[in-house]
Amino acid sequence: MARFGPVYRRAAQVFGASLSVSLLVLAGYVWLTYRDINNGVTRLAVRVGNHGDGKKDIDLSDQNLLVVGIDDRSNMTNAEVKLLKVGRDGGSLNTDTMMIVHIPADGSKATLISLPRDSYVQIPGYGWNRLNSAYSDGYLHASGTTDDKRTAGANVLTPTVEKLTGLTIDHYVQVSLMGFYDLAHAIGGITVNLCHSVDDTVAYNKSHYGETYGSGFKMSAGVHKLTPLQSLEFVRQRHNIPGVGIGDLGRVERQQYFLTAAFRKVASLDMLFKLASLGDALKRNVFIDRDLNLIDLATQMEKLSANNIIGRTIPNSVATIDGMDVLQVSRAQVHTFVERVINPPARTAHHAHKPKPLDSKCIP
Repeated sequence: MARFGPVYRRAAQVFGASLSVSLLVLAGYVWLTYRDINNGVTRLAVRVGNHGDGKKDIDLSDQNLLVVGIDDRSNMTNAEVKLLKVGRDGGSLNTDTMMIVHIPADGSKATLISLPRDSYVQIPGYGWNRLNSAYSDGYLHASGTTDDKRTAGANVLTPTVEKLTGLTIDHYVQVSLMGFYDLAHAIGGITVNLCHSVDDTVAYNKSHYGETYGSGFKMSAGVHKLTPLQSLEFVRQRHNIPGVGIGDLGRVERQQYFLTAAFRKVASLDMLFKLASLGDALKRNVFIDRDLNLIDLATQMEKLSANNIIGRTIPNSVATIDGMDVLQVSRAQVHTFVERVINPPARTAHHAHKPKPLDSKCIP
């Protein structure tokens, strides 16, 4: 066997060299794709970060991304409108998803702090209203191009969120309705575990809900691999959710679940070969502030796993104010809540427990 030693060593050297070249090519592909995505997304001149107002930054070098999902159908073809069964009458200014993605400086975990759209808040320059009116207030009072109006909307929403939460928003990310579908399509859909059977296909009382039909999501209880269309229906559902009294809160939980499941898919090895399609989805549907570097963000989050993502929703209570059904929130209570979420008190080893991943449990 001794005479085969040099042969084995030579084979190992060749294999090692081939593996090194393959990894180098793969790393180059990933780098170029990230750079292409970073350079390809639309940038808006949103005022984020340190505003020079002397405000205390309670989370220092941690990152806070304000992620906003808007029911904008302007980039959809007629065929896509028909496929998604959403029609052309949707409000392009409806901010149906608003959450802060809080990422510590070491990037080892992330917290999704959801801000229900019906939260009754003070909007700087516009008075008191539901949170989802802040973006539209800025957009409708602006002139210029569509991107100028998007920027104006973001520049009203961002300080509203900062005032409500006490956090400094470091970066802004806006996603169109088609973005959820394109993302689900790029990653091959998500898997959900439903606690109950759901049917959101029936008609509703238009005068009460302000819409005629639900999201179209219909599924039996149990574990299901959703198609991209079903993934979009799932994340948009806000009616007929068993055990959830306020539809907005049910949709918030679905949004958190979807993003965690999507991150789990994106972080998996097989997604390396789907980065181009993922990049196309982002470039078509995402708007970000001028200073957000997606490559730097990806580097910061390289230690993050889906198991270290937790979801929280700001404290609220149901109320009727000026004839509107809203979620009443206390700014002082929200500030305290947010600070405890991002800077939790130290726990002893005996009492310490790690929360389960958001997408590991059944969802109503």
